[in-house]
Amino acid sequence: MSIVAAFDKTLFYNEASRYAVLQMKTADIMIPQEARKPYRYHDHLIRFTAVGYDLPRTNAVKMELEGNWVKGKYGCQLQVEHWREIVPPTLEGIRGYLASGLLKGIGEKTADAIVQRFGADSLNVIEQTPEKLLEIRGITEERLEEIKDGYAESKTIRELMTILAPFKVTPKTVMAIYQHFGAGGVTLLRESFFYLCQVPGFGFKRVDAIVQKSGGDPHDPKRVQGALFYALEKSRNEGGHLYMEIDALLRSALQLLNDGIPLSEERLKLVEAERELEAMIQTNVVVSNKGNIYLPHVYKQECETALKIAQMVLEIPAPVNLASVMEQVKSKLGIGLSKRQEEGVQMAFRHNLSIITGGPGTGKSTILKAVVEAYRLLYPNGIIALAAPTGKASRRMAETTGIDNAQTIHSLLRIHGEDSGGRKREPLKADLLIVDECSMMDMWLAHQLFSRIGSGTKVLLVGDADQLESVGAGGVFLELIDSGLVPVTVLDEIFRQAKGSLIAYNARFINEGNGQLNYGQDFAFIQADDQESTAELVRSLYKKEAAKVGMSQVQILSPYRSEGAAAAANLNTAIQEAINPSKPEKPEATRGGKVFRLRDRVMQIKNDYDIVLRDSEGKELATGVFNGETGFVIDIQGSSITVNYDGRYANYPLESLDELDLAYAMTIHKSQGSECDTVIIPMLVAHKILLSRNLLYTAVTRAKHRVLLVGQKKALYMAVSKTRKGKRNTLLAERMRLYHQTLTSQTAQREALKKAS
Repeated sequence: MSIVAAFDKTLFYNEASRYAVLQMKTADIMIPQEARKPYRYHDHLIRFTAVGYDLPRTNAVKMELEGNWVKGKYGCQLQVEHWREIVPPTLEGIRGYLASGLLKGIGEKTADAIVQRFGADSLNVIEQTPEKLLEIRGITEERLEEIKDGYAESKTIRELMTILAPFKVTPKTVMAIYQHFGAGGVTLLRESFFYLCQVPGFGFKRVDAIVQKSGGDPHDPKRVQGALFYALEKSRNEGGHLYMEIDALLRSALQLLNDGIPLSEERLKLVEAERELEAMIQTNVVVSNKGNIYLPHVYKQECETALKIAQMVLEIPAPVNLASVMEQVKSKLGIGLSKRQEEGVQMAFRHNLSIITGGPGTGKSTILKAVVEAYRLLYPNGIIALAAPTGKASRRMAETTGIDNAQTIHSLLRIHGEDSGGRKREPLKADLLIVDECSMMDMWLAHQLFSRIGSGTKVLLVGDADQLESVGAGGVFLELIDSGLVPVTVLDEIFRQAKGSLIAYNARFINEGNGQLNYGQDFAFIQADDQESTAELVRSLYKKEAAKVGMSQVQILSPYRSEGAAAAANLNTAIQEAINPSKPEKPEATRGGKVFRLRDRVMQIKNDYDIVLRDSEGKELATGVFNGETGFVIDIQGSSITVNYDGRYANYPLESLDELDLAYAMTIHKSQGSECDTVIIPMLVAHKILLSRNLLYTAVTRAKHRVLLVGQKKALYMAVSKTRKGKRNTLLAERMRLYHQTLTSQTAQREALKKAS
């Protein structure tokens, strides 16, 4: 429905996401009775609540709002899907619109000046000949650009909302599309909806269904290109590949294109896909390199990162006498170092880029502390930076090392999602940089990091090479190790948990392909015959263990997300009903079939760089919650909930609840970088497609004190016997070696010329 209304007051506004809850006023008597504010105002206008993204918070102009009435805890509210400003055709109306704050760069004084100079033609000037605004005193070239950008953004977003009406997208999605395409998005989408296949969240089938319903041509070249782009992006997002071989890409695209076309004579042929792929290559939509197809930005990331690493490897740092400080380090920290650990510390000072890798209990944290302390003694004024890919990994780094200034790589670099990649940024101000949990670092994040490392900075990368690869595309940590260029210290002697605990030893057995594990109080296998009995045992064990150590210290890790009773999603629902059931007095919020209740344990399931994190008094601490972060629901107000992430509080409106999931159970992939007291792992033959040695190893090494395996021994043996899945498509190591060879050759040539001269 459509309602003409004016702004009355702001009830809630999130600056980062632009989500607003506004009280509006209108003379429209069609407002539902249950939506009307009961108080009778002096102007006799009806008040109601409107919620949505980017809603105007000004009464300078009236708005036409389109949306649906939604009932919740706070009554009946208008969920706004689209809106437009209604500017009165009077000078005062135009002045009010310009001064409303809807247009960036124009305040009240500037609005007065514009209307005085251009009168009723003011809006046409801004839209068609904005350079005339330079005639007004106070409007500089810089300010003119701000006004033009603000007006263009506002206009583009409105047009996108209109164009995308068949897709029933939310304003938040429209903003994402605008950020992806910029001002050119309107032109592109008017040309073809298949450009949406380039936007995360828009699957080819979703776009294709709407286009074909409106009479689209199955052989449309833009349709073919959309399928090719989507297949390439899907391979990156789901398979972790940086490129696809041409034949594999063509096969994947043709499968998408011909799905649902019954007659063979109407199906698209290989030659059509080949023709459109060549067109995409010629127009730089994709990059072809040695028969491999990349997205251009991915190709750039791989090449530039490889070059930077090759340059760092060739840097020769000034020699340092470590022997003079190592005894001081050991004494101050109260530690001893094995021969291999000593070598790791020395390596970190002999090279500007080095790697330490090892499993649980092998002393990685001890080396980190030793390196930091030695660096402080040698370089008292040196700047030390500690970072990890995610918030939970950085907090764990701080806990295990006792060094409290660890932060996420995003925070360290002050980057804000993948849209930050094109900005020119200053080199990182650090003399020593230590990055933990590097197996979690994908190609994009590695590129962001290495592109900011200045010449002479020492970098120590730490991680466990036997864990699962990063959720994002690439296999950076393994590629760096396999390149043979970066110095590596492998820790294989177990120190932590050596007395009495079986976790570290069994983790090593698993990694070696040995299924004859040792069992005891802290590492147990509980037999179950099928999905249902396994799930029931897991639920029972969870309740028992949570009662002993608390819910935050017990984690169920399942290979599967949604298939079967012992999959993470189904276990979450079952455990929620068992330990946090619905009650009339208990508030809850529902979104997309998921129910969240007060005191539920929840998890962020995608990176959100806009969420504001506050302390208990409401003071802003940081922005951004990362994929895999877990916390507890502490408040529900209507359809919005507040989550406590270890003393950092985040508010989620209804539209953002898609970013959350219950976290009593999670997939093993989601658990990377975390640690807790007790881990419960369902092991079933039904999960055999996903079972592998490094998957089980990753799950087991999340536990600090206890591992409980539940299910079938046969599944355990299957996992241990199955090695890492096929290598991801990346040429990072190969490019590093090529750049290293080229740089070495160039250096040799320069030296030869010097001698000759």
